[in-house]
Amino acid sequence: MGNEMKTILITGATGFLGSHLTHRLWQSYRVVILKRSFSDTWRINDILKNIRVYNIDCVELKRVFEENQIDTVMHTATNYGRQGENVSDIVRTNLLFPLQLFELAISFNVHTFFNTDTIGYKYLNDYTLSKKQFLEWLKQYYNKIRVINMKLEHIYGPKDDENKFITFLIRRMMRNETIDLTAGEQKRDFIYIDDVIHAFVKVLETESLHNEYEVGSGDSISIKKFVRLIHRLTESSSTLNFGALSYRENEIMESHADISKLTEIGWQPFVSSEDGIMRIIKNEKEHYASHQTNC
Repeated sequence: MGNEMKTILITGATGFLGSHLTHRLWQSYRVVILKRSFSDTWRINDILKNIRVYNIDCVELKRVFEENQIDTVMHTATNYGRQGENVSDIVRTNLLFPLQLFELAISFNVHTFFNTDTIGYKYLNDYTLSKKQFLEWLKQYYNKIRVINMKLEHIYGPKDDENKFITFLIRRMMRNETIDLTAGEQKRDFIYIDDVIHAFVKVLETESLHNEYEVGSGDSISIKKFVRLIHRLTESSSTLNFGALSYRENEIMESHADISKLTEIGWQPFVSSEDGIMRIIKNEKEHYASHQTNC
């Protein structure tokens, strides 16, 4: 069956990762998205007319499966608990909702269920606990449906939330503000959003035996080195106060993805850190210029 005949259901399509996935997939597949009636759709406004949209606070989830022959579910919706949400809200988004979605996927004979997970953050908080609990449930049903768990390293790119580390840094450096940081010795695996989307598509289109893939560049770089790279590329005069902030409790000092399973199916990252940062800077400048024009 050709790709043009397949239907993909995407959750979290108005978010950073989900919106990039939606942009990539709608031209090759029928795309159905789930969102809330009050979700801000700014990231996907240009393609809304090309996809089928359900507001999950207005319709029963089961109806989505009854009205569409879903082949693949890509679950990217998540609640990090960064906006002061209570535990029950986090559990509802990260455990109860995807569990209901997963049950329906099994009932309606969906071929593949993608779950979006995180690598490395071993300090236990409400977010990581709820994500781990859902993954344990998924593992119980590997024999019922093809489950793919995509464990992401530190992804970045244009249109990310402004409070995310790299977007936050770039914006502050473009304004030449003083920035307080940790000593920056911890190492992270930064992976550009286009490479992440390519990984999802590659796994989607490959009948692989693996249930889990780690997604990153495969290498790690110190926060200090990465921040200094951003500082140079933004041509900023910001003062960087390394060591002004303490490491968080149980800080992970090094994290990087094992990308061997992805390279096995022909995937590799193409976007360098320098190129990725420059793309965000270009996007930020265009956004600023557009905002100035509209004022």
